[in-house]
Amino acid sequence: MDPELIKDCVHCGFCLPSCPTYVLWGEEMDSPRGRIHLMSQHVEGTPITPEMAGHFDACLGCMACVTACPSGVQYDRLIEQTRAEVEREHVREPRERAVRGLVFGLFPYPRRLRALRPTLGLARRLQPLLERAHPSLGAMIALAPTPGRRQRLPGRVRAVGERRAVVGMLTGCVQNEFFPQVNAATARVLAMEGCEVVIPPHQGCCGALSVHSGRDDQARRFAKRTIRTFERAGVDTVVVNAAGCGSSMKEYAELLADSPEWAGRARALRTVDLAEWLAELGPVAERHPLPVTVAYHDACHLAHAQGIRAQPRELLRGIPGLSLRDIPESDLCCGSAGTYNIFEPSAARDLGDRKAERVRSTGAQLLVSANPGCTMQIAAAMRRPGGEIRVAHTAEVLDASLRGVSPSFLDAAGGKSRS
Repeated sequence: MDPELIKDCVHCGFCLPSCPTYVLWGEEMDSPRGRIHLMSQHVEGTPITPEMAGHFDACLGCMACVTACPSGVQYDRLIEQTRAEVEREHVREPRERAVRGLVFGLFPYPRRLRALRPTLGLARRLQPLLERAHPSLGAMIALAPTPGRRQRLPGRVRAVGERRAVVGMLTGCVQNEFFPQVNAATARVLAMEGCEVVIPPHQGCCGALSVHSGRDDQARRFAKRTIRTFERAGVDTVVVNAAGCGSSMKEYAELLADSPEWAGRARALRTVDLAEWLAELGPVAERHPLPVTVAYHDACHLAHAQGIRAQPRELLRGIPGLSLRDIPESDLCCGSAGTYNIFEPSAARDLGDRKAERVRSTGAQLLVSANPGCTMQIAAAMRRPGGEIRVAHTAEVLDASLRGVSPSFLDAAGGKSRS
């Protein structure tokens, strides 16, 4: 934990209304300034106690406080440094270590996730038993979507019409295995907007889940492999359609700062979010009407970590017939936060229910999100009281409009086509 970064906090309290856990519980130690106070105590010699670790674990890392802070406190860097310190010093109880080992031995590995797909039906039948064994296991099953039909993407997708750019595309872990239709739509949209899309095979995890959970060594391994993958593919710009992945990849140079060579290679690889890239590129493909009322959800690692709010809305408003509605309390996290809804299922459930209520208040037919974790979290929260909502990624909505087709996420009755 960097003492100089800690000193930036003047404990003014502007962060309090933006912090999801403070909003839920009203506890000072579960606010950003409270956690910074605990960080200061540790820097001054106080060991990390189980209670202290609990307050750090309860942070979603949503970065809403970074947006709200008038003093420019880099809480994002502080909480990542702190989590790495917790993982080094704090000894967790055996059951918790086992669950964390399972999650980080599974989710960052696409092939392992692929092997899990056929077992989801059985796992759902065993959910009550798994819930009793450990709440995190029950949460994993409750969140799991019905996997989309597997779609094999070619290594290269040619631009439609005049080629305007050559870009790489990250396929991701959860996105690739559970939402393959999002990756397929992303590649088509990029191609129709004049991009030649390079999709390296056998991509691995970008390291986002690991770095957000304090597992720095694992995150660095994944980051180096991702950089090598796109260097070998001959691209210097990578388009990402998952907010958490894009946020982490944009910070590779900081993650790899101990190695000047790798930090330099990280800086040479430009990462852009899909909406950010399309807004920068400018539209050329014709938009066909899509008569639907949409509620757009701001993923925290898109809005707060990357500062991307206007671009997705501009893209959606550019579709004829589409009516866009903002969700009340849009800046408050939905409770997904990477692996948070697995490791802190009770708090995540409360935040998910709160977000679902706000989504329902819009009266929208379709929820649009730009992060697979948010999609699963909000869809699960909408299902709990017996309702559902159709869910799609920004790329899918654009793809349907550009191709002039009736999208499956609107055809499916009751929102059963989850994406």
